[in-house]
Amino acid sequence: MRASIKDMCTACGLCCDTCPEVFEMGDDMAAVVVDEVPEPYEETAQQAADECPVEAIVIERS
Repeated sequence: MRASIKDMCTACGLCCDTCPEVFEMGDDMAAVVVDEVPEPYEETAQQAADECPVEAIVIERS
């Protein structure tokens, strides 16, 4: 599973709070810190995507 952040991110920090193992806050928006989401964090990464207020997180399953 891979995660990415669209440019529409508002830097609210919800994803970083929900799944800090995958997301961190950059200067202007959140960023994904792993190439592949580790299996133990797939559920929380998906939760972060589902709860993103602007739907800026894209989850791609292999």
